[in-house]
This record gives sequence, C-alpha cells and structure tokens, in this order.
Amino acid sequence: MPQRKCAQKRLRVDKTKALHNLQLKSDLKKEIKGLRSLIAQGKLDEAKEKIKVAFAKLDRAAAKGIIHKNTAARRKSTLSLKLSKKA
Repeated sequence: MPQRKCAQKRLRVDKTKALHNLQLKSDLKKEIKGLRSLIAQGKLDEAKEKIKVAFAKLDRAAAKGIIHKNTAARRKSTLSLKLSKKA
C-alpha cells in the first residue's frame, strides 16, 4: 500500500482508468463480433452501416492508446476484406 498521499491518489486514478479502458475494449469487441455475425449471416446492408461504427470505435481506441494503431488498421482491413468478399 502506498504511503504518500500522491501515490495513494495515483493508485485510485490508475484503477479508474483501467476500468474505463476495459469497458471501451469490451465495447469494441462486442461491436466487431456483431459485425462479423452480420457478415456471416449475409445481411450486407446492415453490415455496411455497422462497419462505419466499428471503424470509428477502432480509430478512437487507437487514438486513446487502448490498442495499437497498427492493430486497429489490421482489424479494419480484415473486416473490410470479409465484407467485400461476401458482397
């Protein structure tokens, strides 16, 4: 347990930020999973609308440092390839 006041506050802040990042990451995973299921079911019109939202969430997560920018780019590329192959 930290002894100094500033170290105690830092511990509290880090816990809060970790929970927030975890929530953003799980939202991102849910969005991508939903998009993949739409593509697999063949609902391409809905998937084209949902891909915009997924791309925005990926970009936001990469900008905030939750995921690496190359990871975001790779996931965007993979999702768009899957969508274009089905279309």
